[in-house]
Amino acid sequence: SGQCAASQGANNIKVNVNCLNLSDSNLQGRGQANNETSIAENPFAPKQLVASDNDYIRGDGTCGSSYSTDSGTTWNNSTVPNGFTSGASFGGFARQYWQGGGDTSVAWDTRGNAYMACQLFNRGSGTSSNPDQASTFAVFRSTGNGGASWNFPGHQVTFGPASGVPFEDKELLTVDNNVSSPFRDRVYVTWTEFAADGSAYIYESYSSDYGQTFSARVLVSKTSPRLCTNAYGISNPNGSCDENQFSQPFAGSDGALYVTYDNYNNPVRGSDNRNQILLSKSTDGGASFSSPVKVSDYYDLPDCDTYQGGGADSFRACVPEKGGSTVSVFRATNYSSGQVNPTNASQVVVTLGSYINQDSNESNGCVPASFSSTDGQDLYTGVKTAGACNNKILISVSNDAGKSFSGGKGDADPRTEAMVTQGAAQNGTDQFWQWTAFTTGGTFAVDYYDRQYPGDETSGSSDYSLSTSSGLTAFNQQRVTSSSMPAPTQFEGPKGGQFYGDYTGLTAVTDIHPIWSDTRNADMFLCPGSATGPGTPPALCMGTEPNGQQANDQEIYTGTFAP
Repeated sequence: SGQCAASQGANNIKVNVNCLNLSDSNLQGRGQANNETSIAENPFAPKQLVASDNDYIRGDGTCGSSYSTDSGTTWNNSTVPNGFTSGASFGGFARQYWQGGGDTSVAWDTRGNAYMACQLFNRGSGTSSNPDQASTFAVFRSTGNGGASWNFPGHQVTFGPASGVPFEDKELLTVDNNVSSPFRDRVYVTWTEFAADGSAYIYESYSSDYGQTFSARVLVSKTSPRLCTNAYGISNPNGSCDENQFSQPFAGSDGALYVTYDNYNNPVRGSDNRNQILLSKSTDGGASFSSPVKVSDYYDLPDCDTYQGGGADSFRACVPEKGGSTVSVFRATNYSSGQVNPTNASQVVVTLGSYINQDSNESNGCVPASFSSTDGQDLYTGVKTAGACNNKILISVSNDAGKSFSGGKGDADPRTEAMVTQGAAQNGTDQFWQWTAFTTGGTFAVDYYDRQYPGDETSGSSDYSLSTSSGLTAFNQQRVTSSSMPAPTQFEGPKGGQFYGDYTGLTAVTDIHPIWSDTRNADMFLCPGSATGPGTPPALCMGTEPNGQQANDQEIYTGTFAP
């Protein structure tokens, strides 16, 4: 029937091995989609892999899990017990139940345990009769069986009140799995808190007992009068780095903890709408952090409503295709991803996306044009013009353990910064949603969605690519997907296809394993007019979107690549 999609060739392996649920056409994606991928390879048993994703198999999002014991050749699913946690912090009740989950990430310690961070939340009265809009983060541990099962209940890292303000969001985790580190096996989680005063600070909490308990939260995004000069109207003192999102923690072999994140407090100059990537460092196991340093400036993706027409996801950016069609409307943003070179603890490498860069600048018709008056998102000239604005993956390097970065010097202009995406065919096309990893031998790897392949840039389709480098200057690029993936169609909205997840993943030890959300499999619905009586049994039909696209599913895929 096609409900149980298989792998897409020898090295495009399906990770979520469940079959497709049959959903009503007006609820496409509910009970079906998989996105927001993360993957981790056991550094001491490389055949063991664990993966996680935002999994809609039960209707709303939940934290999904899969595992492999043969280097990613075959996969099994496992279930994360995240239906409720302790209610002690929510009115003193025995249990607090959760409607949804997502924003997953996974990692291993040095003892063979895998960990998953999961955001749990209730959607509140905007979409439900339940006014509870609480949020929490839970860390689940797979104790010695490689992700085949997970402990219950998940240990809460932090939580927000039932009113929904402040709201805790976008948590990611890492584990210090360096055997020589003074903080060996310490589990770190970082996140954003959106508060009632409009601020968005980054916080961190750690566990030194294998995820059983977590420390009180610590402020990561500390003040910097030099870097954070724009308060955006929030009543906090000048220099507060109080508008942030998308933090990612990562640890070095010497025990240093780094957190990289988007920051929006840098000054706006006329039509120039750039933002900045900051990095904060802890040398005492997450107990305190230094003032931030600048990794790079960057330009975010453009406002979707302006360039893709009404019905796109308001107050969101996206990756518009070139030309007259408007099918690429999934929400998207540029973010950073960092790692420490395992062969050199002083070398810290951060990648980031930027819509203005060496390939997308004023000389070919792409110019920043300030912000949308309706939703504050970034505007540019040349967004829908072939060869003009193109998102690229940049690289910024520190060789002094995070004190300074190559992309953070001077004006930090993304137009002059080094790019990971260097292939000749990538000129004039978009690359976005990267993740970063080092092999144990020091090969640097970056994976990302890529529209360099025939037809992608004008159709809104995408492929997936992998770039590797041994010296951080020249990159070898290869195609990962065996064929192009159409623009996603799932989830509600006049245009459909509004949610594809917010990020992707990558892991490397001896081999390299990218992971991505894939749209090549067709979606299915109950055929109109079937199942209406004894003589009309239910039948399966493929669907067509209002814009003429065939409705597609979102599945998780991975592959195995040599350094």
